[in-house]
Amino acid sequence: MSQALPLAGLRIVAVEQYGAGPWGTLYFSDLGAEVIKVENPAGGGEVGRGVGPHFFGPHDSHFFQTFSRNKKSIALDLKHAAGQRVLHDLVRTADGVFDNLRGDLPAKLGLTYDALKGINPKIVCAHLSAYGREGSRAAWPGYDYLMQAEAGHMSLTGEPDGPPARYGLSAVDLMTGLAAAFALLAGITGARTSGIGRDVDVSLFDLALHNLNYPATWYLNAGDVTGRAARSGHPSLTPSQLYRTADGWIFIMCNKEKFWRALAGLLGKPAWADDPEFATYVARLKNRDRLTRMLDAALMTHDTAHWLQQLSGKVPVAPVNNIAEALDSPFVNERGAIGEYFYPDGRSARMVVNPIRLPGVKLPARAAPALGADTDALLEELHYDAARIAELRRNNVIK
Repeated sequence: MSQALPLAGLRIVAVEQYGAGPWGTLYFSDLGAEVIKVENPAGGGEVGRGVGPHFFGPHDSHFFQTFSRNKKSIALDLKHAAGQRVLHDLVRTADGVFDNLRGDLPAKLGLTYDALKGINPKIVCAHLSAYGREGSRAAWPGYDYLMQAEAGHMSLTGEPDGPPARYGLSAVDLMTGLAAAFALLAGITGARTSGIGRDVDVSLFDLALHNLNYPATWYLNAGDVTGRAARSGHPSLTPSQLYRTADGWIFIMCNKEKFWRALAGLLGKPAWADDPEFATYVARLKNRDRLTRMLDAALMTHDTAHWLQQLSGKVPVAPVNNIAEALDSPFVNERGAIGEYFYPDGRSARMVVNPIRLPGVKLPARAAPALGADTDALLEELHYDAARIAELRRNNVIK
């Protein structure tokens, strides 16, 4: 018998937009929680609906589907007094309220624990902002790439003789969303024990700074300023970077001594493993440039496919794929990592599935909702009658 989804029965009211926030609540909706997107009726709803260049239909971008599958939508104006009353009725039934607004806006829109604890003392209010809800930057807008720049990430990315570079993906957004989801779930766990909710805060800036990780510790304790290494190399371990093959590139990571010895043997160069200039982490790092030239020469005797066949499973190695090659990989198919998410009319959108695997459990596969698709059903569940719903619609509180 199949187990229930682990977050079934959890209700989250999400005032979310664009990327970081919706990515965080996607973990909730994929794992069975009811995530209710609160969208402004004006202007076509959440801004992500209009982010191109690819669309399934009007106000239904590929971007929006990526972040909003398995969720519900209520089109509700929170700036209207009647909209606030609807919000409060939803909060009475919810476990958490989530927003990813500018830091000064949650208080203005009544989304904080102070504003809602009289409605539901156990409610947990999670706030994802650019720079936090307090301090000199609370009212500043901010985005992923800015954080990569200011928190030092761009100084670590790219070639040493090139300009600073951002990641190819919005990694700060995605990781902040996940951190916010963890914070909200932690808060809800605590509230179920204590009966008292709270605010939890995560910011893009704090997450980007936290992700400086061990280079931050190196600087704070040893004064070492880590810079860029050639070919996307690891700052302290080698071989652990890109190397040339006869037809392109391959990434090899000998982050344990046993892998270095295995690589030397598989390349037909067993003596390299015991050479004093390459026998230890410290020695190889000191002689990185020479070792890179030697490895290039050995690897360029065959193409990438040959070396993948020879090394895979014995030495940590990977091809350098483009997006199409990555998604069309036989291993991706083996993993069942691409899924179809279905609209009510039977159409579907193909997307990468949630990375959390639950043996014996089938995750939901609903496409993201149309703007306000669940407005009436949610209000009826709150015991709003037809006349009251019609009045809210006439006054443009809902859509």
